[in-house]
Amino acid sequence: MVTGCSGFIASHLVEKLIGMGNEIIGIDNLSAGRKEFMSAVEGNDKFTFIEGDLRTLDLDHVFQDVDVVCHMAANPDVRIGAENTSVHFEQNIVVTYRILESMKNCRTGCILFPSTSAVYGETTIVPTREDYGPLIPISLYGASKLSCEALIDSYCNTFDINGIIWRFANVVGTHSTHNVLHDFIRKLNEDPSKLEILGTPPGTWKSYIHVSDCVDAMIASAQKNTEAVGIYNIGSKDSISVLDIADITVKEMGLCDVKYVWSGGIKGGGWNGDVKRMLLSIDKISDLGWKPKMGSAEAVRRAVGEIIAE
Repeated sequence: MVTGCSGFIASHLVEKLIGMGNEIIGIDNLSAGRKEFMSAVEGNDKFTFIEGDLRTLDLDHVFQDVDVVCHMAANPDVRIGAENTSVHFEQNIVVTYRILESMKNCRTGCILFPSTSAVYGETTIVPTREDYGPLIPISLYGASKLSCEALIDSYCNTFDINGIIWRFANVVGTHSTHNVLHDFIRKLNEDPSKLEILGTPPGTWKSYIHVSDCVDAMIASAQKNTEAVGIYNIGSKDSISVLDIADITVKEMGLCDVKYVWSGGIKGGGWNGDVKRMLLSIDKISDLGWKPKMGSAEAVRRAVGEIIAE
């Protein structure tokens, strides 16, 4: 089962898993994802789609005979937490609790869960390893994902469930619907002469990974993990600044003489809850044999081209 199957990363994952011969039940209420993102598997006899809201759906009924749950459904908008404090609690924490309860009731043996680098907060050690602590997220989104991690770990240990938790860097590529790349492209389409950038120059420094690399890492870790609850960072080996991203976007759009207008930001970040520097250590997952094919700049460059083409 893949929850949130029509979302950005999940839609790529579903396509890959079906190509490997898996039978997939996908659940989505289409609030964030898009049905066209599932066009590659539409009509495939190995894919069953259920349109429904995980907050109200009778999960015990649909979880019958499910071997593995990849719980991708969540509200991924980091910035919305400062405007509506209930969103990430209801759509991330409560839904994850309901998923785990049905897994317990139906004796489903494994959960795979995408968390985020935001659980680390502002770290003092970079690159940051999975055993870094204490974990002090500075956004409600990061806090909700950390809460989900704790629920998963406790359910796995209490009810004999295996689990894998992935802490993603910034993932970019086709089927994405919002991030700094979309923001820059939209603004430059509206006014090619200037670009408003949140923060102060050169902006935050973060790691970016292309969705194709991300999905490969997810599958590799799921196949080779030997821990009861394995936690793996997924990212690239380097980071780039927001200024670098602006330069790449301007170049890929064929523009020149674009004036950058910086907003000033909040607390050193682009918005309230924005981590200033993020680079994850990927040594643990690399020890399993996986390595990213692209660095941050190449991933961003490719994703900008894909977004423009879409």
